Amino acid sequence: MTSAQVTEPHHPALVVHQLAKRYGQTPVFQGVNLEVAAGEFVAIVGESGVGKSSLLNCLAGLDSWSEGRIEHQGTDLSRLNEAQLAFWRRAHLGFVFQAFHVLPHLDVAQNVGLPLLLLNRPDPQRVQDMLTAVGLHGLGQRLPAELSGGQLQRVAIARALVHRPGLLLADEPTGNLDPSTAGQVMDLLQSQARQTGAAVVLVTHSQAAATRADRVLQLTASGCQ
Repeated sequence: MTSAQVTEPHHPALVVHQLAKRYGQTPVFQGVNLEVAAGEFVAIVGESGVGKSSLLNCLAGLDSWSEGRIEHQGTDLSRLNEAQLAFWRRAHLGFVFQAFHVLPHLDVAQNVGLPLLLLNRPDPQRVQDMLTAVGLHGLGQRLPAELSGGQLQRVAIARALVHRPGLLLADEPTGNLDPSTAGQVMDLLQSQARQTGAAVVLVTHSQAAATRADRVLQLTASGCQ
């Protein structure tokens, strides 16, 4: 059983109220209340198995929840059907996956530009600007198999930010990286997200990564600390 509460910032972009998820009678998390302002960086920390990734998937509208409410910029996600949720994600969400999830048959520039293509807003210059911003200038024509793990995570970050989403979610983005590269990735997340004014939610078990956040919410089996 997991519960959580945080102090509410002013003018929230993301509102989570009394959110709970269960599998049958087994709770994954419950009583989650969270507000994140535009440009604010919030970290959710906790041991493995307390529901951090499940919570993030709910915030992304990728998974269902048992009770409670999620609103992004006044849109109640529970009122959207699957097609509407898919469009909302395309237009408003950036998601950085721990496992990168880049498409191996597309080159770096095509992977980064995919969100713009899905929105019918192709912008090669914007893609090149994002590659430069994340330190991948000149690597746009390379395939993912030619990149290191740190470079692949930078591709994932550039892809998540290229369409200037209002909400950026990151699931253990430094979990597979060495400390030096992890620090660089957190620098990129912090600086690029704030430049776009996105509300940022990071889930991690890394206290070092969490120290970059404006606020930290801890999920534990015994409650909130």
